Amino acid sequence: MELERAVMKIGIIGAGQIGGNLTRRLTALGHEVSVANSRGPHTLTELAKETGATPVPVQEAARGAEMVVVTIPLKAIPDLPSGLFAEAADGVAVIDTGNYYPQQRDGRIAAIEDEGLTESRWTEQHLGHPVIKAFNGTYAQDILDRHRPAGTPDRQALPVAGDDAAAKSKVRALIDELGFDTVDAGGLDDSWRQQPDTPVYGLREGVEAVTKALAEASPERTPEFSA
Repeated sequence: MELERAVMKIGIIGAGQIGGNLTRRLTALGHEVSVANSRGPHTLTELAKETGATPVPVQEAARGAEMVVVTIPLKAIPDLPSGLFAEAADGVAVIDTGNYYPQQRDGRIAAIEDEGLTESRWTEQHLGHPVIKAFNGTYAQDILDRHRPAGTPDRQALPVAGDDAAAKSKVRALIDELGFDTVDAGGLDDSWRQQPDTPVYGLREGVEAVTKALAEASPERTPEFSA
């Protein structure tokens, strides 16, 4: 007999491809999802109708949430309201799916370029709350199409980095529920190993290949992903 899954209250900030597809899958799994974007709840009517998620203003997305997914362009992180997690559940886990695309979208971020901060460490500092880096190198469509039951030979693995062991465990459990294996990619200062243009970024493989790809990463930014 399959054990009944615990229903979680999950906030999603950003309703683009990753945010939209996580909303679809998480509601399908029975979780209570609130979703927000920069344009306001009235622009999320169709997604809400499709999924049963609740559209909310950004400042309410984390209210009562046990987990919050922040999936917006890096350049928009500083524009998020302060005190975003003030009304979240105790021990809320925050997932950062973001990537730094200086030439393509975000412009130059000095702390990343000059101080060597990882993208997620920079995000964490702006949010004022620990983050777990996950889904940043995942194709959005794979969230809908490539999930598999545990133990399936072709089950895809996702790297997960972060410093908060309890939050990381919670995030890895959710990813398993979504139908993917995980690999512990270390602390947030190690999360450069899964940033854009690393071997694991966009890799559609299992645990062994993901582990190998993380080990082979270089901390040097390639010219395409530098300002």
